[in-house]
Amino acid sequence: MKKAVKPSSAPGSEVQAFASQAARRLNPKKLRLSKWTAASPYGKERHFMVTEVIQPGQPATRIETIVLEAVYSGRLFSLSWRDLSDGRQWLQGWQ
Repeated sequence: MKKAVKPSSAPGSEVQAFASQAARRLNPKKLRLSKWTAASPYGKERHFMVTEVIQPGQPATRIETIVLEAVYSGRLFSLSWRDLSDGRQWLQGWQ
């Protein structure tokens, strides 16, 4: 996330605001073992790790699905890797 500095009228004072990312660019081949935080917790589960990137049966087909593991409970579920780019649902890293 990039920091944007907004100038102020008082000398030496700065207000920092985080610039919003319009679209997160993700590479599905580099998602394995990446950490994610759910924007709204689901059943006390907020922190997740990508444990597996599911390879398609045919090599020419694109990767579509990943497996997320909840750190708290160890529950596994599959998800389209493109859903991680939605900043309203997922935050990159553990926050």
